[in-house]
Amino acid sequence: MIFENTMAGRLDAILAAELSQPRNQIEKLIKNIGVKVDGKTIQKSSHKLLGNEVIEYKFIEADKQKESYEVDFDIEVLYEDDDILIVNKPPFLTVHPAPSVKEVTLVDWLIKRGISLSTISGEERHGIVHRIDKETSGALVIAKNNEAHVKLSAQLEDKSMGRYYLALVDVPLKEDCIIDQPIGRSHRNRLKMAVVEGARESKSAFAKLCLSHDENTELISAKLFTGRTHQIRVHLGVLSRHILGDSLYGFKSQNSKISRVMLHAYILYLKHPTTGKHMQVIAPLFEDFENILKKHFNEDCINEKIDSNYITEHFNSFC
Repeated sequence: MIFENTMAGRLDAILAAELSQPRNQIEKLIKNIGVKVDGKTIQKSSHKLLGNEVIEYKFIEADKQKESYEVDFDIEVLYEDDDILIVNKPPFLTVHPAPSVKEVTLVDWLIKRGISLSTISGEERHGIVHRIDKETSGALVIAKNNEAHVKLSAQLEDKSMGRYYLALVDVPLKEDCIIDQPIGRSHRNRLKMAVVEGARESKSAFAKLCLSHDENTELISAKLFTGRTHQIRVHLGVLSRHILGDSLYGFKSQNSKISRVMLHAYILYLKHPTTGKHMQVIAPLFEDFENILKKHFNEDCINEKIDSNYITEHFNSFC
């Protein structure tokens, strides 16, 4: 994997922040395998970075104990052919292995399923084209071969592939809006991203859908024009809004029993990498998300607004 470093500091500290991994795991990665900085292999954790370096790394294999863990779950397949697989990723499932990940992952499930997968992003990321956070649920596309992976990655770059998200927020939006603010690593909390002057261009659109019965919370939809880490959560923070369950970015409720970030990738659109056919795939909501809607929202509004045509046409009207 490759990323462009923008800050000064120790290699291990910056890499640990970039990967959101413990420092000791990053030290093992640097010492045992090495990390390339501007093409030169570095095996010293304290190596000083000045900023503007290109850093290349490869994950070390996770703890061997994980190999004995049983993949005792299944995942809903939304679409599959010889080139791609689209699944509805459940919440709390990590997508791919990392040095600190000890539980089974989506990649483990893919391997157990015995299907052929692309290796263009490295063995640990088997066919994974785009990311989705552990607590976030919803549509995820996987490439079964390298040719499909290259074409899907190109679609991410030219924005012909993307997703519409559903989210529950703690304060209703005043209006539909577009946030165009650069996002980079937070200088105050290395686990978080933030709006940072001079960081990477980031653009999101948010649309109002349904108010809760007490009008204190709202179901919204989000469309991303760029794909930055935690982008929806950071841009909602610009509006002083937070996703229910997202304590990292500011959601606070002493009585809350919400166990995860209530964010779901509902609609995935793309062009098939072989046929060129335009595709739109819907990922049904999971039970925890549905239960909140049934308890706190008007059923008629939900049935009207959680509709792929309504959502896409609504965004087209103001984006």
